[in-house]
Amino acid sequence: MAALAGAVVLASGPPAPAAPAAGAPAPYAFAGDARTVRGSSTTSDAPRLTAGPVYRDDLPRDGRLVYRVDLDAADHAYVSAVAVPPPGARPSYRDGLKVSLQNRDGSDCGSGTARFGSAGFARPIAAYADRTLTPGRSLCREAGSYYVVVEREGGESSTGEPWGLELRHFLEPGLGKAGPTAAPGDWPSASPEPPAGGPRERAGGAGFSDAPGLTEGEWTDRIEPGQSRFYRVPVDWGQQLFVSADLGSSSGGGFVAGALPVSLYNPALGPVVGEDSLAYDGRQKSVALDPLPPVAYENRFSSDPRVGGLRFAGWYYLRVSLNPGVGEEFGDGPYGLTLRVNVEGGAAAPPPYAGPAGVFEVTGEDRRAAAAGESGARAGDAGTMRLVAAAGIGTGTALLLGLGLWTALARRRPGATAGPGPAAPAAGGPAPPSPGGPVR
Repeated sequence: MAALAGAVVLASGPPAPAAPAAGAPAPYAFAGDARTVRGSSTTSDAPRLTAGPVYRDDLPRDGRLVYRVDLDAADHAYVSAVAVPPPGARPSYRDGLKVSLQNRDGSDCGSGTARFGSAGFARPIAAYADRTLTPGRSLCREAGSYYVVVEREGGESSTGEPWGLELRHFLEPGLGKAGPTAAPGDWPSASPEPPAGGPRERAGGAGFSDAPGLTEGEWTDRIEPGQSRFYRVPVDWGQQLFVSADLGSSSGGGFVAGALPVSLYNPALGPVVGEDSLAYDGRQKSVALDPLPPVAYENRFSSDPRVGGLRFAGWYYLRVSLNPGVGEEFGDGPYGLTLRVNVEGGAAAPPPYAGPAGVFEVTGEDRRAAAAGESGARAGDAGTMRLVAAAGIGTGTALLLGLGLWTALARRRPGATAGPGPAAPAAGGPAPPSPGGPVR
């Protein structure tokens, strides 16, 4: 229900980010349905994260946060963290985020890091930790409580303010029967032909939750200095993703290193590959992500994190950020941005999962959402409305059929008239009033 005008609405959880100043880029868009959680400094008081919901917290500068997840002995597990520094922060190349998943004995089951690198400006970064049930490895296989540790690394950020934090927990079913255990040794690396069809406009989102879908093609957008734009692409088993980004030309002179960092994340929001080497001098520039192998279950057995990140089908996410130094050198913009997306190969058979794949698959609904440019939230809303409409149609049809059957039966009763007569009284009940009798 909408709040009344002038009413005061109280809400719990982290405060909403302050509105950006006039002309400033929009802040990161946290998931609208994120649940507030307060990480603990110790495992004894760690709050529990369940698979599915999105959680929101704040990560202090010199601290670490601990959470608990309860795992069985059959599923692979992933916990991702998106760190959002405040606007204007100037992190160094050593500053970053670390996520670890530990068992009850304090041993690391898996960990991941993300750093700002040479393009040292504030932008959302993400990392994840995993519990992968690898054949022949006995560590972290038992059911029970595990602990997620999220911490800031480097300690050289110019701001002491906390970073916003977005947390997600995913489960991937194990296999119903044994599959390959060796990662591919090579794969096609030649750049594909430019996507056909000409450029189409598609405005990027401000976070992972509102990233619009993209299909293969050439997509244009506008981006402001200091802004990050998010997109998502469905990539099925056996398919190979190629991505390049172009930054349009501008007037004026200057030079900015690390002008347009581009990062790719997998369906569990684990980093796959990034590129931040683009140097901008006002002329149009292009950057391409390294050629990646096709999506395959056995990629998880590779020691190369770029290969290991392509371990499942689903939505792959792109984050494109424009260095605020571009605005200082060449003006506020916005600047033209072009993404070229190629998805090579047909969909292969999925692995023999022992249960539902969840987010680790590409459905017909996903392909429709990508073609329509829908984000996860919009696609969910649209799906809900379709279910409501279908339910409404079904209910209406049932009512009409029921009325038709009732009418037919009434007409077949002996002595039935064109219209229904008064209902017979229930056994032991009062007789209906006679015509002209009193009405009570």
